[in-house]
Amino acid sequence: MAIDPVCKMEVDEKSVTTTSEYKGQTYYFCCPNCKASFDKDPEQYLGQHEGHDHHGHGHH
Repeated sequence: MAIDPVCKMEVDEKSVTTTSEYKGQTYYFCCPNCKASFDKDPEQYLGQHEGHDHHGHGHH
């Protein structure tokens, strides 16, 4: 199973039709709305599990 990075739902890679590729990695989405949100601002949905910003431009 893959995790939809936007809504955190589990999606089945074999049956999912909505995917997006970013930096060589394929992401799977439960619906086109999630994909649209991801495509608009991928960074917002990636690396959130780290809990702090390595890029030096975050508000602490």
